[in-house]
Amino acid sequence: MSVVIRGGMVLDTVHGRIERLDVLTRGDRIAALYAPGEEIDIPGQAVEIDAGGKLVVPGLLDMHVHLREPGQEHKETIASGSLSAVAGGFTAVACMPNTKPVNDCVEVTEFIKEAGLKAGYAHVYPIASVSIGQSGRSLTDFAALKAAGAVGVSDDGFTVVDSSLMRKALLEASRWGLLPVSHSEDPWLSRGGVINEGNVAEHLGIQGIPSASEEIMVFREILLAKLTGCPVHIAHVSTGGSVELIRRAKQEGIRVTAETAPHYFTLDDTAVVKYHANAKMNPPLRSAKDVAAIKKGLSEGVIDVIATDHAPHSTSEKAAGLRDAPFGIIGLQTALPLTLALVKEGVLSLEDALGKLTIRPASLLGVPGGEIREGGAADMVVLDINTSYIFDESMVLSRSCNSPFLGMKLTGRNLAAVVGGKLVWQSIRSMPVRS
Repeated sequence: MSVVIRGGMVLDTVHGRIERLDVLTRGDRIAALYAPGEEIDIPGQAVEIDAGGKLVVPGLLDMHVHLREPGQEHKETIASGSLSAVAGGFTAVACMPNTKPVNDCVEVTEFIKEAGLKAGYAHVYPIASVSIGQSGRSLTDFAALKAAGAVGVSDDGFTVVDSSLMRKALLEASRWGLLPVSHSEDPWLSRGGVINEGNVAEHLGIQGIPSASEEIMVFREILLAKLTGCPVHIAHVSTGGSVELIRRAKQEGIRVTAETAPHYFTLDDTAVVKYHANAKMNPPLRSAKDVAAIKKGLSEGVIDVIATDHAPHSTSEKAAGLRDAPFGIIGLQTALPLTLALVKEGVLSLEDALGKLTIRPASLLGVPGGEIREGGAADMVVLDINTSYIFDESMVLSRSCNSPFLGMKLTGRNLAAVVGGKLVWQSIRSMPVRS
């Protein structure tokens, strides 16, 4: 089976160029990029996608999602999560290990890989846990996990509090080619906290989580990266202080990279008053000053990647109220338009914004994709970056609907997703396709 994408404006993420080209795939590879009207041998059974006037980009890669399976399928499954991903423009996702059981062994890693293949939507890359049972006491078998298909290690949701263990983790991860992803949180400072420590928490009479809870551990990870000479990746950066620490570390040549999520550059902690538990996540939404600092960090390249931290929870769980509801929101279908809003605002160029969703996470994880080139992976999406719509519950393909962005007007959407050379998703109302 081949796919032909005609008439689109193709983004070259390597050189930051956009050029009108047609794209032909054969098998799971891109066979040719050629000018519209150029004669080329196209198989008779090719699926043709008319992308005239639309943007053709490498499939987006979300390097931080929670797919909940195994063990919490009432919130999400690998199939429902990867379907939500391709609808949102993500042809690949990397899933965190806080499942039940924890992904701390070959058996769970292989289960996740196989379930992703069976679902047949996005590529699913497991991130295994740093410590056995995410207990923070002893390391998992990094070599075996790498061989089983893990692309990184993290105790996300928990902090590896033991600095000696984290030091060993950085060394082992570097040895086996795994990306160490840090959940940077001082659990004693944040214990009992619900939202950001500040005026909103005081007004609501709710215990807050101080920015220092994140920044202390970000600083520790930087020092450990300096000590070992090994890379470390900081997940879900939410504070201006963290941005400044990472900036200084990069200036010093320390091997640190970072991601943030769309909610941290779109909403501040006042959103909790309106959206209640659907605006509760960890780390929490911070102040307007922090939001401005996150945007600046993105524009200056201090923050390398935009990831969703997609964290589905059932309606009944979120209905428990702000104090008792679990942390987290869904984000796979809203990340693209929220990131494009930064382009409209002038924070990022279109090329840089999409680079933080494609080639940069692919490079960090060491996985294929992130670029459209002859011989490269045939993972692409067709975007309409100008269409506006109200994001409502009927559009949600996740098993959960915990999002503060429901009912909001968003601009930009995915129209079609090609994964491994196969058309796996299309917007029926907007996308002419023929075979």
